Amino acid sequence: MRREPIIMTATMGAADQAWADGLRRAHYPADRNVVEAHVTLFHHLPGPYEGELIARTRALAREFAPPPARLSEVMRMGNGVAFRIHSPGLLAIRAMMADGLHGLLTAQDQGTPRLHITVQNKVEAATARALHAALSASFTPRPLSISGLALHRYLGGPWEPIGNWPFRGKAAAG
Repeated sequence: MRREPIIMTATMGAADQAWADGLRRAHYPADRNVVEAHVTLFHHLPGPYEGELIARTRALAREFAPPPARLSEVMRMGNGVAFRIHSPGLLAIRAMMADGLHGLLTAQDQGTPRLHITVQNKVEAATARALHAALSASFTPRPLSISGLALHRYLGGPWEPIGNWPFRGKAAAG
């Protein structure tokens, strides 16, 4: 039985993934950029429950259609920059997952997350301020394609993919 924590993310459509990865490669410190751009739904799910996590993730992806999402603003995150995501449907799907994992969630994962895509982190405050100003100057809210759910095993930095399940249902969440 594997004990490493499991991270759950929402996957983006190919064009949005390429866009976010490009920004991350350009602005994230290269020595710390060990994962692709992502939308974290849960930071630390218990590794010993991997089978249950896969089953629950697969069931949600099978039931729901891709939830509408929008990039709503450029935001500062400590010494970094991210794009805030507005998606009541994705938060509703996440809440369903959380309900099924009652008693297994860390304090961090018990609250409602601020959905975002981090494109820069762990830099000097002045560097983050400059990127925030540059990205904000040309930012316009726009749709973001959310295509599915994924699970990853946390290995102390890099992640090991467990699986990726595209949304293919008809139900609308939220």
